Amino acid sequence: MRILVVGAGAIGGYFGGRLLQSGADVTFLVRPRRASELAGAGLVIRSPAGDVTLANPPTVQADALKQHFDVVLLSCKAFDLDDAIASFAPAVGPNTAIIPLLNGMKHLDVLDERFGRARVLGGLCAIAATLNDNREVVQLQPMQSLSFGERDGGSSDRVRAIFEIFQRGNFNASASDHIMQDMWEKWVFLASLAASTTLMRAPVGVILTAPGGKDFLLGMLDECSAVAAAAGYAPAGAFFQRVSGMITAEGSPMTASMFRDLRAGLPVEADHVIGDLVARADAAKVPVPRLRISYTQLKVYEAQRGK
Repeated sequence: MRILVVGAGAIGGYFGGRLLQSGADVTFLVRPRRASELAGAGLVIRSPAGDVTLANPPTVQADALKQHFDVVLLSCKAFDLDDAIASFAPAVGPNTAIIPLLNGMKHLDVLDERFGRARVLGGLCAIAATLNDNREVVQLQPMQSLSFGERDGGSSDRVRAIFEIFQRGNFNASASDHIMQDMWEKWVFLASLAASTTLMRAPVGVILTAPGGKDFLLGMLDECSAVAAAAGYAPAGAFFQRVSGMITAEGSPMTASMFRDLRAGLPVEADHVIGDLVARADAAKVPVPRLRISYTQLKVYEAQRGK
């Protein structure tokens, strides 16, 4: 099974690297600068699960991509989706399965329109990782999971075949029978955390020390959950209890990656993670006043940095 990993940044580099380490047939689709870095220093992963240096990993650049792949693992940021699609499109054949790891749901419509719904699986990952100054992939916390599945539910021959490969990687891989529910629950958690920490410019623990901080955080979670419920994917009770505990943990340093990107002056996924929820809330007539204010301030940020 030939796997094309689009990009070799923090997410693609980690999961693609672990698959390559396990013996899978992996090629990284990268830009010239990243290709040069990987050819020189290799793909380096620093991780609580074990460090590894993969010398001269297989790479290809967009202008040389001619062959079809069995799986395309897509982990770009939402604002890079159009460019990513243009780069990996030649790799998509009649039987290619695309596994997007982007946040939210908006990317599914874009991929469906370009490649057809049958080729696009659901997918999500949970990992905190970044590239350090040496361009090494650094895993910041022990969590490292990747889930995927058929969007209509159940299993399939292709999902089982992909899982057979993925489970050999040094990460928690799962083939989900309810991937859309999983994706919605991740979106609810991520949007609640991102909207809260970017609006307040502080981690969860600091927000909790402010008057009304706990009510604000739980209110944001309620709003995001209400949008999911209106779409037919109400978060399960166990999920809601777990996430409620996480965002009300005193002293928690937890923030969203969007908060860290904003603090660094980088682009943020305002439209994909927050704006799309607001749009779905409007369509379903679900009031989301906290979420709406957060989206407005993120758009102000984008306007000031020129996107």
